[in-house]
Amino acid sequence: MSRIIAGELGGRRLEVPKSGTRPTTDRVREALFSTLGNDGALQGAKVLDVFAGSGALGFEALSRGAAHATFIEAARPAATVIKRNAASLGVDSKVSILTAKAPAALPKAGSGFTLAFLDPPYDIAPHVLAETLAALPAILAPHSVVVVETSTRTPDPVWPAVLHGYGTRDYGETRLHFAERIG
Repeated sequence: MSRIIAGELGGRRLEVPKSGTRPTTDRVREALFSTLGNDGALQGAKVLDVFAGSGALGFEALSRGAAHATFIEAARPAATVIKRNAASLGVDSKVSILTAKAPAALPKAGSGFTLAFLDPPYDIAPHVLAETLAALPAILAPHSVVVVETSTRTPDPVWPAVLHGYGTRDYGETRLHFAERIG
């Protein structure tokens, strides 16, 4: 089990898939959302949670003031867990779930996202992450924030031209990469 760190739903538990996911630790989520809260990226945000797993990042954003979260998860068992988490938290009306591989799902996700999380498996093929990042700008709002979570041993993501990488932060084995959509 995981839990929501803070906000309206703070302390509520989240179910996690039995296998196939690597949930973002509470410590990393707390640091990430502290940074995003200081930047004003959460209030009223339209959130995209790609490679969603349990949906912890998207649900944390909803708890802290985001208006809507769209989850993309290829594994059906994990997508089912996201659906159950949304119901148990009472946020069904603020959630959309797409069960498909990320690059193919992005054009179907909608548009105008102001905050995007990508938390792929640490062993993801580099070309899959690159394809996902290349498709992402088309559905982002201007000046939106993108956060990619990787292992510290993984090469840094290659940002498409319209995404400006502006920093990384390490937390043990986890590295968070931050970018902003230019224009």
